[in-house]
Amino acid sequence: MKLEGKVVIAQGGGPTAVINQSLVGVTLEARKFPQVSRVYGALYGVQGIVNEEFIDLTQETTHNLEQVANTPSSALLSTRDKPDEAYCKEIFRVLKAHGVRYFFYIGGNDSADAVRIVNEEAQLADYEFRAIHIPKTIDNDLVLNDHTPGYGSAARFVASAFTGVNLDNRALPGVYIGVVMGRHAGFLTAASALAQKYPDDGPHLIYMPERPFSEENFLRDVKEVYERHGRCVVAVSEGIVNDKGVPMMTILTKNTETDAHGNVQLSGTGALGDLLSGLVKDQLKIKRVRSDTFGYLQRSFIGCVSDVDQREAREVGERAAHYAIWYNLDGSISIQRTGFYSVNYQLEKLENVARKTRLMPAEFINARGNGVTDDFLFYLRPLIGSGFEASHRLRAPKVAKLLNGNS
Repeated sequence: MKLEGKVVIAQGGGPTAVINQSLVGVTLEARKFPQVSRVYGALYGVQGIVNEEFIDLTQETTHNLEQVANTPSSALLSTRDKPDEAYCKEIFRVLKAHGVRYFFYIGGNDSADAVRIVNEEAQLADYEFRAIHIPKTIDNDLVLNDHTPGYGSAARFVASAFTGVNLDNRALPGVYIGVVMGRHAGFLTAASALAQKYPDDGPHLIYMPERPFSEENFLRDVKEVYERHGRCVVAVSEGIVNDKGVPMMTILTKNTETDAHGNVQLSGTGALGDLLSGLVKDQLKIKRVRSDTFGYLQRSFIGCVSDVDQREAREVGERAAHYAIWYNLDGSISIQRTGFYSVNYQLEKLENVARKTRLMPAEFINARGNGVTDDFLFYLRPLIGSGFEASHRLRAPKVAKLLNGNS
């Protein structure tokens, strides 16, 4: 059975460097099908659907779409709205009024849940309708996926940034702490390990939310590294928690803010880095201690995009159009690794993806919980794409001292 009607595409949550590849992939594929009368883009995600803020992508040139595909961040703009059942009923009411038969939402697990509820509303109304969730997140925390579009490029940025940080720290030694995005999953912070090339390269310590964070162990680790190398580079996830699962941000500071969903604000301030730096200065008496919070830089950095990430983000959009329009199916697209390196795409049930979080596997984290394993590096390396720049060192021998250090 061919469903004739319109397509609506929306983008939700945090932007990525390749999210527009998925948008263009589903747009161009959907425009090929004669049963699709129009392809609309909803501005500001689900909020735009409720407010009927649509643009007609059917009238966009292929040339311009291709240029947009190579541009980071959400071309349709985004929202942090987390729709409940009442909100989703309103979404469906608008879609039905506009004769929409195909709905594609590019986003994370909250977006998958919105697609699930809207699809259920269509079934209750006995309205023929297809809804597909297209995966996107730099956190790499969608279940049933080997990895998610957006992660490879963000990981490339983090690895590149720490390569530069390590070189800087080697030239002017001290302690450096870099705070990386990741509320529950440490995949992005772990990507900093690709900066390591020589035995004494940083980051020397990597802390992720999957392992309890202890101030005592942290200070012990920093002290050990500093005494061994005369310097220490640390990568830490913004979402690190103590042994009771309480975010360290709420423990180290009393002035925490929450977002619209009641989550502690982790990225809007450099507080965690400052607090950890303060601990090192106060307890270890190390004078040269610096910290940075990477923040939004990780998401849409135009000069650091993985070609592998781009191709896969495009193809998940194309496959979404095929599953919905060609095969009359609903669900969430997932990426499955089939070799080194190859992938395939399959359709998952929405309820198996929505509101679930994937964490770093135990075999990716070292025994002390302050670094990663070779298994993780093997997993990550193909995702960041070609042309990743490694650092190099001078190898010329030292010249013998003539005065033996005496004046």
